[in-house]
Amino acid sequence: MLKAALLVFAIAAMGGLYLASHVLRGRLAPWVVSVMHALLGATGLVLLIMGVGQGGAPSRATAALAVLVLAALGGFYLASIHLRGKLAPKAVVFVHAGVAVTGFLVLLSAVLGL
Repeated sequence: MLKAALLVFAIAAMGGLYLASHVLRGRLAPWVVSVMHALLGATGLVLLIMGVGQGGAPSRATAALAVLVLAALGGFYLASIHLRGKLAPKAVVFVHAGVAVTGFLVLLSAVLGL
C-alpha cells in the first residue's frame, strides 16, 4: 500500500506543479486539473491510511500521513479560493507545496527504509 500511495502522490505532484505554474503566472488553473489533483491526493491519503492501518508500517509512514493531511487541509483552502474564481496567494501555494513535498519525502524514506 505504501508504494502505491507514493506513486499516486508522485502523479498528483506533477499536477500540482502545473497548477502552481498557473498561479505564479497570475492565471487561474483549469478546473479539470484541479479536480484530478485533488482526487489523486485523496486517493494517496486513503492508500496511506490503509497501509498505516494494517500495522507494521514504519513510524515515518505515520508521520508522513500526518504531514500529508496538513497539506490536504491547505489544498482545501486553496480549492475554496479557486471556487470563488479568485487567484490564490502565492505564499499559500508555496506553503501547501512545501508541506506536501515534505510529506512525500518522509513517505519516500519510509518506503525505501532510509
